[in-house]
Parts: sequence; C-alpha cells; structure tokens
Amino acid sequence: MTSSPEESTPTAASAGTSAAATQTKSSTHDVKVRAPELIGRRWMNSGGKELTLADLRGKVVLLDFWTFCCINCLHVLDELRPLEEKYAKELVIIGVHSPKFEFERTVEAVDQAVERYQVEHLVLDDPDLITWQAYTARAWPTLAVIDPEGYLVATMSGEGHAAGLTEIIEGLISEHSAKGTLHSGDGPYVPPPAPETDLFYPGKTARLPSGHLLVADSGHHSLVEYDADGAAIIRRIGSGARGWVDGDFASAAFSEPGGITVLPDDLAEQVGYQLVVADTVNHTLRGIDLETETVTTIAGTGQQHMVGAIDNIRGKHGELGRYDGPARDVKLSSPWDVLFVPAAAEVVVAMAGNHTIWSFRPQDGTIRLLSGTMNEGLTDGDGESAWYAQSSGLDLAPDGRVLVADSETSAIRRLDPATGEVATLVGVGLFDFGFRDGPADQARLQHPLGVRSLPDGSIAIADTYNGAIRRFDPTTDEVTTLARGLREPSDILVIDAGAAGGAEDSREAELLVVESAAHALTRVKLPKDAQKVDEGALTTKRPSTEIASGPVTIGVSFTVPAGQKLDDRWGDPTFLQVSATPPELLVSGAGGAEGLSRDIVINPDLDGGVLHVTARAAACDGEPGGEIPLHAACHLYQQDWGIPVELKDSAPRELHLDLRGA
Repeated sequence: MTSSPEESTPTAASAGTSAAATQTKSSTHDVKVRAPELIGRRWMNSGGKELTLADLRGKVVLLDFWTFCCINCLHVLDELRPLEEKYAKELVIIGVHSPKFEFERTVEAVDQAVERYQVEHLVLDDPDLITWQAYTARAWPTLAVIDPEGYLVATMSGEGHAAGLTEIIEGLISEHSAKGTLHSGDGPYVPPPAPETDLFYPGKTARLPSGHLLVADSGHHSLVEYDADGAAIIRRIGSGARGWVDGDFASAAFSEPGGITVLPDDLAEQVGYQLVVADTVNHTLRGIDLETETVTTIAGTGQQHMVGAIDNIRGKHGELGRYDGPARDVKLSSPWDVLFVPAAAEVVVAMAGNHTIWSFRPQDGTIRLLSGTMNEGLTDGDGESAWYAQSSGLDLAPDGRVLVADSETSAIRRLDPATGEVATLVGVGLFDFGFRDGPADQARLQHPLGVRSLPDGSIAIADTYNGAIRRFDPTTDEVTTLARGLREPSDILVIDAGAAGGAEDSREAELLVVESAAHALTRVKLPKDAQKVDEGALTTKRPSTEIASGPVTIGVSFTVPAGQKLDDRWGDPTFLQVSATPPELLVSGAGGAEGLSRDIVINPDLDGGVLHVTARAAACDGEPGGEIPLHAACHLYQQDWGIPVELKDSAPRELHLDLRGA
C-alpha cells in the first residue's frame, strides 16, 4: 500500500517475466550489493544502544518494514515468531516501523504498538521513511534478508513467506558456517519490562445479561468480567497465556481476543453457549458458556485464510468464492468484531484480515461470506462488489442495518445484513484521513475501531488515532466531536441513557469507553453541545513514483522458493488485478486476469493519482518439472500495492514490483 522512487535492486527477475520463467531462477545473485545502512529516529528493544549494520556482521538479518495500522503487518509479526525462536542464535530480526497515518509517526504511539503486539525483536523507528526509501520498499509489509557479510540477498512483499524465509535462512546459515563468517550466539535484543496492570491493551467490551461488563483483555489473551460499574473484577476467562485451547475458564487459551456479542436466551439454550467472541489472532470464533464456565471453538480451523489459498476450499487454486458451509471447516482471517443481528438470527463478523464481512449461524454451525470481494479499498455496492479495508467495529442501527467502522479507509459504513449491500456514511478512501468536523462528505476520521448507536439515533465513533469520540448525525449529515484527549479508544458502550431514550436523554447519557492505550475503562459524559473541530484533512504522504502517461507495462517478479514449484494443475497459478484512484486515471487495463504482467494506458489529462495493484502466485512443495505430491504443503504469495504516481512525459513506461525476489 505504498511506494518509493523506483531504483534498481538485485532481488528480482525482470519485470514481466512469466511465472514459468521464474520457476528456475537461481537464488544466487551474479552481482552482490551491499545492504543500505539502517537510519531512523531511534532504536527500540536494544537496551538504549544505537546499532549499525557493522554491529550485526556475522548474523543473518531480516528486515520487516511494517506499520501498526496494517493487518497484514500484524499477520507477519505472528509468522516471524517461530523463526526468531528457531534461529535465535543466528538470526536478528529488525522491525523497521514506517508509518502510514500521522498518529503512527509519534514516539508514544510507536512505543505502545511495540508493547501492545509484544514485538520481541529490535525495532528501528523510521518516521521519515529514510530506510524505507533506501530499500525501495513499496508496500506494507515488505521483507528484506541480509547475509552475515552485509549483502542484500532477497526481498519479498506481503505475508505468507514463512516457508520461503526458512529456506533462505537455512541456506545462509549453512553457507556462512562453512565460510566461517557466521557468528552463533546471543543477539542485541533486550526485552523491555512489562507493565503490571489489570488490563493490557483491551479491545472490545459488552454488557452481559447479568448487567456485568465483559472486556476483551487482548494483551493478556483473556476476557475479564467486571461488575456493572466496571470497578471490581468478578472473574477472568482464560489462562492468560497466548494459545488456542478449549476447556474450562482456567485452562482455556486465546490469542488477542476482540469483539464480544451476546446471544438471546432461547438461542443460547439451543446451542449451549451465551457469548460469541472473535479470537482474532487464532482466526477463530469461540463460544463462551457462562454457566458451565467452558470455552469451545465454533468457527475457524485455527489457521489463517490467505486470499486464493490452495488448501482452504476446493476449487481452482482453492478460490474461496461465496463460501456458505460448515464453520469449523473454513479458515478465517483475523475476525475483529462480532454482532448478533436479531432479524437474521445470525452473528455478523468483521473479518479484518481479508477485508470482508461474514455471517455466522449458531443454530447449525455454518458461516457465509456476506459482503466483500477481499480487495482492500472503499467501494460501495452489493455484497459481491463491495470493498472494505480492515473492518474493525460493528453495531446495530435502529433500523436493523449494521454500522461498520472501516478502519483503514477511516470510514463509517452501513450494511444491509440481509443482502450484504453497503453504503458509506463518512469517509473518502484508503489514503484520506484527518480530524475535521462538518458535513459528512468533508469530515475526516483517523483509523476508527469502534462504533455505537446513541439513543437519539445518532452514531458515536471511537476515532482511535485521533484519540477522540466523534458523533455522526444521520438527520443533519454532520460530524461533531464529543470528547478528546483519549488514548486510542477502541470501543464504546452507552450507560445511563434514561428511560425514555429520547434526544434529551442522549445528551445526559454517559459513555463507557475502552481506552486501550491507557489499559482502562473510562467514563465520558456526553456534552450538551458537541465541539466542532477542524485540524485539517490529510492524505497519506509517501514519495510518488514518476511514470509516463499513455501506454505503461506493469510487471511483478516472483521467484519460486527452492523445493517448491508453481501449482499449475489448473492452469496459470498467478493473478494480477489493477485499479486506480481516481478511476479515470486508467484509460484501459483495469480489472483482474491471470499472469503477472499487464499493459495499461494512463490518462494524459491528469497529473497523477494512485495505482492499486494486487498480485498473487500459488506454489506447492515439489521439485520443478515433477508432479506435486498428493499431500504436499501449498503456499499462497500475495501483496496489495497502493502506489502514488506522478505523471511526467520523460518518466519510465514500466513499473516493476517485487512479490518475491531471491
């Protein structure tokens, strides 16, 4: 979802190379290139020590260019955990934090993100994208591998590269052990002290039938039941250790649980649990029985669904399609929030990890893809054409439709749970955000994670990166500000709303806010008169790529890891989709088709815009030229790029991108 000025790198096959040609490309470069120096604002998790690449000689170094708003980056953090444990003596992982949103540039926000996501490796804070540009990163996440002698040997974009990274790392360990250039021993990572708080980066909350509050204590990998005032802890659900274990409350394990929804009594009695919880990093839904104090998995396999992943659902390259079937048989992707919808008697699921909305039926244990294409962006329409971007918060509107906090587009959407059709109430797109009140088409939010209907029919918004509670009034189409100065609010409950539930009652109500970065539940009184704030509308600023108007060729390089072959059992296993903002930037060449190259025509009447490119390739374990074994492990490599382009007549007519180069 980003770009930097195009520079030649030694890490990829030529752009436009066919998938078949990349199958046999060697992983050894003819020309060695020194890895650029690591430059940023500060080092984290190093015990206060400033580091250079020279300090890391003798180690295999893996750079992970990430930003904490990006769900794909969070997936990669989890993919890297086994690698940093397995190769602790030979591998040094460095997370290069390269921000998208303005809030992500602040020192405090980066500190909190490293702590929140329990990043157990070095982090280089790169707010001005200096190292990002030096390595010609174009997307979050991007990975780069440096050998023990300081040479850049591989780059790759997106997630799902664990198998390929293992092959590269083991090859470098073997090679440099033989040469005597590998240093095996402790690395420079210094763990920071962990804060001792009852809650640790809580995510979502819900009111239980008893009147008690249940809070997803995401950083402690558990749920906490409080009394009705949120003051005293009644009990904790889960052991507190990161994991995926069903069982009683003391032994059950979660991994960064999120949204919670309560089922009606008759349905709860039928299915044997009262609550549905989005167990985000386990990619599952969990059922909670408060009476027997047990936790069970009710949806998901525990593995992450990758768009186009081969072994997820039967079909060409495992295309998910409009899945509707057993909930325990399908891989999910970072479910962030859940909401029971009475009219449908289903639980709507904000599936942040693949930018979709799903619907779970507790009665028969099935789940279906309700809305979204798995493309990331802001596109309204029916369920089969809508685009979302990390849908992260849900609530029920008075008319029965579902409100959606669509975080990466800084938008609030409204979904028809019967048809999957969605419309945008506030928000512009992936790269537009800010802190501005006023008419909805001019107002700006910054990465909202929560949304809640108020008694008067207006909508409260947990505007997370602005540290504010905002209000959208559908009757006036205006956005105002209710409260400021909060630390990453992530969810909202309405309390003391009054018996009548009218407009006056709404003004006298209080909100209970999950103030995530403060590790607390905070009461916020609704003011009689909302504030009006205008701190401006912003666009994500990253270096633009200069490109010519008229005919242009997009080429994506992909090198198949050693020991794998392209999965061509059903034809070409590669795919490329291209679109633009504004759409009129592309005269021709938009859409999706097989292959990793595309000829497009760029509108000469415009000065620039953003090219959106999605590439994927499927490979399975097996030697090139041979058959794929019956039970071979298969892998999906995918990346989405959003590339700001500036049109110049003298600029190149080719755009080279790297899905995986080695």
